[in-house]
Amino acid sequence: MHLDDPDVLVIGGGAIGLCSAYYATKAGRRVVLVERGEIGSGCSRGNAGWLVPSHCIPLAAPGVVKKALRWMWSSRSPFSIRPRLDWNLIRWLVSFASACDERKARASIPLLRDLTFASLSEFQELASSVGMSFGLQRKGSLMLYLTGKGLSEGEGDADMLNDHGIASQPWSRDEILHKEPAITSRIAGGIFYPDDHQIVPSDFTESLARTCGRLGASVLPGTTVTGFEVSNGTISSVRTTQGDFCPGTVILAAGVESPGLAAQLGLRLPIEAGKGYSFSVPTSTLCLSRALLLSEAKVAVTPFEEKVRFAGTLELSGIDYRINLRKLEAIRESSSSYFSAKLPEVMNEAWSGLRPCTPDGLPIISNVPQVDNLVIASGHGMLGVSLAPITGKLAAQLACRASTDFDLSLLSLSRMNH
Repeated sequence: MHLDDPDVLVIGGGAIGLCSAYYATKAGRRVVLVERGEIGSGCSRGNAGWLVPSHCIPLAAPGVVKKALRWMWSSRSPFSIRPRLDWNLIRWLVSFASACDERKARASIPLLRDLTFASLSEFQELASSVGMSFGLQRKGSLMLYLTGKGLSEGEGDADMLNDHGIASQPWSRDEILHKEPAITSRIAGGIFYPDDHQIVPSDFTESLARTCGRLGASVLPGTTVTGFEVSNGTISSVRTTQGDFCPGTVILAAGVESPGLAAQLGLRLPIEAGKGYSFSVPTSTLCLSRALLLSEAKVAVTPFEEKVRFAGTLELSGIDYRINLRKLEAIRESSSSYFSAKLPEVMNEAWSGLRPCTPDGLPIISNVPQVDNLVIASGHGMLGVSLAPITGKLAAQLACRASTDFDLSLLSLSRMNH
């Protein structure tokens, strides 16, 4: 196999890049994956590990702008913007405000639902594959509400999702306290989504990278893309710190780094970095039997074997990988309100990651008319792990010039110009 002449070159070694490499390899293509850091070291590592039919209402939803305006200038709120003069950010915010429309949100739900359930099916198949072990569990998730107002909004979301076939169950305060004794008695109520699943995200990327290698793909960490050669509207060569590659097709799945790489090809990807944070506490200090969403605080809580992970915030920070300890402390403080005992002050495994966010809350899974052999698979926001297998499968189908399992017109890059 000639490394400099793969059928498919995947740029990005997170969950989506790895899934793209896996499905392209399974389709019989010679695949090289390059990742500038460690495999799975970006947003795929420290997230909550949720696979979520319950999150099929896009980020750009009715009422979000009003909440965002209230939150955006506070560094301790669930959503904030790092103030900076950035024309791309301003354009993104204008597009985001335009997308926060009930008609547009409802039009997106059936596609996100179908993608999510298709992805779940792929996760189940992957979990049964030799060498794949990533703790897939269907325990559902429980959305908790401290206030009657929050519960009422949650019921509205549940009704909207139910209209599209996504099941939920209202849980009373007594039912919650019986099933999760660690929750405070001040809780107003909850909504349980039985179809939500959880995985250990770092185990997923590690075992998938090993599987790709075993199937014949070349997985190259520590390999930075430095430029492209384009001739007649086709990428003829990709320059990297490990030499040049001459691929048949390039799949760009580099998360928040995708816009910078696309710009070298004369393309504008309307993706902003939404920084999220996580930390964990030992299960000995907090015993939970299922995943929780602390709704008003916008914090996801996932119990793993020996730890409980808290993940939250969306900070439009630009490309900034630094950890803001005040953000972690704000997550800990707001989360403590939902439990009968205060969370420990020591926060283990402090982490931050940059989610690639589009203004309409839908990912970009798309061919590019201007560059004949380029496929983009990015912009998944908080759904990157959840949608990784189906995205990888679709990206591989596009790269192989095969018919796709879904109509991708709503996910095309060209929609951003309308």
